[in-house]
Amino acid sequence: MKVLQNIKGDKTIWAIIAVLAIFSFLPVYSASINLVGVVGKGTTLGYLLKHAILLLLGFVIIYATHKIPYRYFSGLSVLLIPVVLVLLGYTLFQGNTISGVNASRWINIPFVGIGFQTSTLASVVVMMYVARYLAKNKKKKILFKESILQLWIPVGIVLALILPANFSTTAIIFSMVLIIAFLGGYPLKYIGAILLTGILIFTLFILTAKAFPDTFKNSRINTWASRIENFSSANEEENYQAEKAKLAIASGEIRGKGPGKSVQKNFLPQSSSDFIYAIIVEEFGLIGAIVLIILYLGLLFRIVIVATKTETIFGTLLVLGVGIPIIFQALINMAVAVGLFPVTGQPLPLISTGGTAIWMTCFAVGIMLSVSADREATVNKKKKDENPLDILHEAIG
Repeated sequence: MKVLQNIKGDKTIWAIIAVLAIFSFLPVYSASINLVGVVGKGTTLGYLLKHAILLLLGFVIIYATHKIPYRYFSGLSVLLIPVVLVLLGYTLFQGNTISGVNASRWINIPFVGIGFQTSTLASVVVMMYVARYLAKNKKKKILFKESILQLWIPVGIVLALILPANFSTTAIIFSMVLIIAFLGGYPLKYIGAILLTGILIFTLFILTAKAFPDTFKNSRINTWASRIENFSSANEEENYQAEKAKLAIASGEIRGKGPGKSVQKNFLPQSSSDFIYAIIVEEFGLIGAIVLIILYLGLLFRIVIVATKTETIFGTLLVLGVGIPIIFQALINMAVAVGLFPVTGQPLPLISTGGTAIWMTCFAVGIMLSVSADREATVNKKKKDENPLDILHEAIG
């Protein structure tokens, strides 16, 4: 096919993403029984088709994005920051609730029935913006006051708009920004100052929200507190989801019960999204759990390889900035399922059901492949420009 012939970039990344996407159909189809039987919504075939359409559109996004020269993402980040701020502001203050619980993280897309989680777009755009700033100032002496205006104020406003409704995403973005800043040569003493400032602002936010709860109706502080309390509690009723996830994992043993044979999917809330890893372990056992971890670690390895082979600092930071959060998110989801972290609401990338989370992951993958494709094009051009006699001479001598 002509499309396959035009696929460029790191073939291993393409392969890992394809394997994860194809494998996702098994646990999604199995876990969707919970939504049909317990929640009473839709059909298993309907959920499977929806997931298939989301993934298909996701691969269209990957293909289209990887065809864009990656240097264009530098300017695009500047244009998208104001768009992201408007979307985050609208999302936060729209005051949506689901079953009485604050859900100010989504914008419903009309006619298609899919929720757009604006923080997922913000995550990718922020990392593009940070990579741009660091690349442009790599050979300059960075002045702290100037960087506050050009870098930290835009990033800080984005994080401030995400924080009230989604602490885990805010923490991941903030951590990644500091890591990329360090890798990009931003002075370590300034990074320390920003870290302390972030902790101070977060503490003040918690104290203020507790003191004036009516002013912060769209925050989820009570949810965060209850999740932490439940995580440290021995009470099974208060820690229902985590206990069911542990039971699913324990019953999977080495080989698992087999595809579609999970029992806990009938009792575990969010079995097709936040806790899908527990269902995977129950059905595919320890072997399936380890294989899945190896796939994500393999993706991390390829991300690092692409980043180190890229000839520009912007390309390197861009790949690391949009790629590593995918791995962070996967490891956090798995850690929650096995009881190492309190519940965070982070899905398993490319496997959990969802809407725009899949698309934004695919957008990030497309950006990485764009950088990789540029590197391939440069190498191929150099090979064509080389004189065959020179190559022969080098081989002989």
